[in-house]
Amino acid sequence: MPRTPRLYAGEQLRALRRSAGLNQAAMAARLGISVSYLSQLESGDRPLTPSVTAALRRRHPGALIESEAPAMRLSGLTAALADPLLPPAPPPEAIERLAEERPEIADRIITLHAAVRAAEERLQIIEESMTSGISGAGARMPWEAVRDWFHFAGNYVDPLDRAAESLAEQLGPDEVALVARLATHGIAIVAAPDEAAPLRALDRQRGTLSLNGAMPPESRRFLIAHQLVAIEFAGAIQEIVDGASVSSPEARNLLRIGLANYAAGALTMPYGRFRSTARQMRHDIDRLCRRFGVSFEQACHRLSTLQRSGAEGIPFYFCRVDMAGNITKRHSATRLQFARFGGACPLWIVHEAVAIPDRIVVQHAETPDGVRYVSMAKGLVKPSGSFTRSPRRYAVTLGCEAEHAADFVYADALDRTAPPIPIGISCRLCPRDDCDQRAFPPADRDIAVDPDLRGTVPYRVV
Repeated sequence: MPRTPRLYAGEQLRALRRSAGLNQAAMAARLGISVSYLSQLESGDRPLTPSVTAALRRRHPGALIESEAPAMRLSGLTAALADPLLPPAPPPEAIERLAEERPEIADRIITLHAAVRAAEERLQIIEESMTSGISGAGARMPWEAVRDWFHFAGNYVDPLDRAAESLAEQLGPDEVALVARLATHGIAIVAAPDEAAPLRALDRQRGTLSLNGAMPPESRRFLIAHQLVAIEFAGAIQEIVDGASVSSPEARNLLRIGLANYAAGALTMPYGRFRSTARQMRHDIDRLCRRFGVSFEQACHRLSTLQRSGAEGIPFYFCRVDMAGNITKRHSATRLQFARFGGACPLWIVHEAVAIPDRIVVQHAETPDGVRYVSMAKGLVKPSGSFTRSPRRYAVTLGCEAEHAADFVYADALDRTAPPIPIGISCRLCPRDDCDQRAFPPADRDIAVDPDLRGTVPYRVV
């Protein structure tokens, strides 16, 4: 068989990155490769591999790279026409014929579909500005800029993930090994006697890391791992921060902390071992917690980061919601995207979970685009260590598209033959006009108010 010719597409890859408004660090994170590898690809020193091409198709469905164009065009066109918001797609042979015989029309359909999805995300940005009373991209708060950086990076940072996995192979899983390694950097662990002390306090002059004694063991181990990777991976972290599109000193410091947290999660839950164990256990969070010595939230968050090119985990969405319904942590590797500010759909099971801690609840839901999801949620309580200080109460949720239900143990508790619960993103973004739980009308629709007619809400969406 003739060997497939190697594909060098440096100029096109660089043009694609710039058109997307990404620097090399963000593009490398999005594709699951290192910055140096991306630089070699863009300079034409190395060819595109199948795994990188697959990542390009997934992250940039409208982009066509030379000889890969026909296959990418067919893949993008199939995905666009399969959008549940459109009428039923034509048969595969008709789609293939359109892609082959009228490529210019196929490209326009793909581009239009990508533009619609981008418009939906811009609408979320507008909704965030409306809700917060702040306008303009430059008005983002530091934590919002960092949150968006991780979102556009796909919540996977390849250089740190691989470095942490390598370090985990050297040290093993025990906290003792982490403490001993930290000691080689001149840092000793001490316990803070006061339960009101900070969770973690590094005294660089004395060479001590003070940890709050009221923390559970898994939180203590995570903070030790955080300090260790912050020291050992300082150069890699700084390189990413230097290439990130965040400008304020506060945002850059928050990004450093976020990247060290990411690496700490990758150290305590090494990618390959965690991914394979999760699949064997059908993503049973409690079993994963016992196996890796981590908290429920840490295990859920880690599952949402398993997006290494060529070794992806199941695409999950993950978020954390406080007692007021605010989303305080979020990421989605699925088609579901969270509201960028404030609360979520009141029909979402995570809100029920906040009120009933230590109990797992499950849900089969459908978003307005017709995609169905299976999810679980659990209310959690973080003790304060003192009767005089209120504990932190919140809930986390983890879910995937229903096609992955066989690999998600929590879906076993659902009757998926029954109609799914219709949920939205947030009231201002949800197009449903028949929802009794609506708090606000949709931002892009008009309303009609009839003084002589009152339904559940005092208006009708038109």
